[in-house]
Amino acid sequence: MEHFIVSARKYRPQTFKDVVGQSAITNTLLNAIENNHLAQALLFTGPRGVGKTTCARILAKMINMDGDTKDDEDFAFNIFELDAASNNSVDDIRNLTDQVRIPPQVGKYKVYIIDEVHMLSSSAFNAFLKTLEEPPKHCIFILATTEKHKIIPTILSRCQIFDFKRITVKDAKEYLKYIAEEQGVTAEDDALHIIAQKADGAMRDALSIFDRVVSFSGKNLTRQAVTENLNVLDYETFLRSTDLILENDIPGLLMLFNDTLSKGFDGQNYIVGLASHFRDLMVCKNPETIALLEVGENIAEKYQLQSHKTSMEFLIRAIEIANECDLNYKGSKNPRLLVELSLMQLASITFNGEKKNNRHYIIPASYFKNKGIKAIPVNKPATAAVERITIENNQLNEPTEELSKVEEPQPEPEKKEIVIDISSTKQTSGLSLSSIRKKREHLIRQMDVVVDESELPREAVTEDQLLEVWNTYASKMENKGKKLLASTLLMDQPQLRGTVIHLTFPNETLKIELEREQLPLLAHLRKKLKNYDLNIKITVKEDKEKKYAFTAREKYEKLKEKNPNIELLRKTFGLDL
Repeated sequence: MEHFIVSARKYRPQTFKDVVGQSAITNTLLNAIENNHLAQALLFTGPRGVGKTTCARILAKMINMDGDTKDDEDFAFNIFELDAASNNSVDDIRNLTDQVRIPPQVGKYKVYIIDEVHMLSSSAFNAFLKTLEEPPKHCIFILATTEKHKIIPTILSRCQIFDFKRITVKDAKEYLKYIAEEQGVTAEDDALHIIAQKADGAMRDALSIFDRVVSFSGKNLTRQAVTENLNVLDYETFLRSTDLILENDIPGLLMLFNDTLSKGFDGQNYIVGLASHFRDLMVCKNPETIALLEVGENIAEKYQLQSHKTSMEFLIRAIEIANECDLNYKGSKNPRLLVELSLMQLASITFNGEKKNNRHYIIPASYFKNKGIKAIPVNKPATAAVERITIENNQLNEPTEELSKVEEPQPEPEKKEIVIDISSTKQTSGLSLSSIRKKREHLIRQMDVVVDESELPREAVTEDQLLEVWNTYASKMENKGKKLLASTLLMDQPQLRGTVIHLTFPNETLKIELEREQLPLLAHLRKKLKNYDLNIKITVKEDKEKKYAFTAREKYEKLKEKNPNIELLRKTFGLDL
């Protein structure tokens, strides 16, 4: 059995040209070597696996090369690598400074590569300051770290800093494609793209994942094999989920989520991936932002097709729901239910009403004929569209019970003529019972009713009769379950002044609550008391509202109002509140 060398070591770059995704830094170092502008201390900082140590080794090798040097010469005696994670004491730094004084035996420079330099202790940093600022001419220090913010400013000021960036998905995929060709592996473009995304900008991680997937699937690397081995959710899962959301298919969406959980995926990973999918669909809708879509060419076409099915408002709302679910996931006692509720909300964004057949709720023209309602034109100024309508007397008296359903024809009762101004009413849909009710309520509020006073009753009303009918109506509302309205009616005793019923409430809220039910209440009172001149006037007096004492001072003042001797008691004994 031959010794296996991982790809991260086997294909480690040997020259600056082989370094992936760091062209700005490698070009700067090459020019510094050629022009002899290399600093005595360099600091390489950046995420893991982006080439910091590799560039340090290439730099150490290049500054010692001359025209007679062989390409395979590694200058092992001139390059010293120190792991600051395990050699972080003052004694380790003192040993280092003692070695610095000795000139190199081969080549021109001794190069000290200190990896994970942020692990040095504060005393070790201070012991290293003088040597780092003024090292011997034959010595160069290269410091490498992933956490620059942990290095003290006095060290940073003595170094030339190079910030390494994350490897882009495109660069990582191209390098993986090159590695696959070198090893004779047939790899799908989408498979390499998933590996590059999973690496999260680290080339070393990408090569490690590549080795693992090749060990699993052999010489044929497919997208399915990669997703199965890496345990990541495929693009198809989110594409299918979005289709179900747009179709308002809640059962199918919940079943798809259940299948995802049965494969071992976490609910949070699913909802986070769904939010990222909505983000990708959003960037597809604008040609200027389509470059932000980091997927393969085949998948990009599917994203663009699905983005045409969605609106920008839908995507923004969907991202908000998914992000809120992600934030609340860890604190939820039932995370699965939380995700399922979020999926139901997502599937309801584009839901435009009940899908049941509403034809039974549309009022046919025959209904009005059976009711004896007909239109007679009258003369009216051109500013208002007026129709003279003959309406049943009981329709005027009970407006809240009207139009609830289509009834059978009834014998024609006594009819009265009224003139209704419907010029300011808005057209509303008649597809549902709720829309019919809203339309009729709007019509009643806006109509200008002119009644022939000689035909409507105007009997005298006493306060006792008013109170009796008033309390009966309140009891009727309570029996119907409208307890808030009933309590509001009984809060103040109505006062009858002529034909106006006066009510006084302590706040505006109660006034608004009664005004909402004012029309059916007034119709009931007019019918029972047989006086159609009755009206209701509601006033608000804030001073009638009870003031409650909450603080100790307020409670004391309340007690003092009832018994002034309490103040004398407090002063006599020197009591505090």
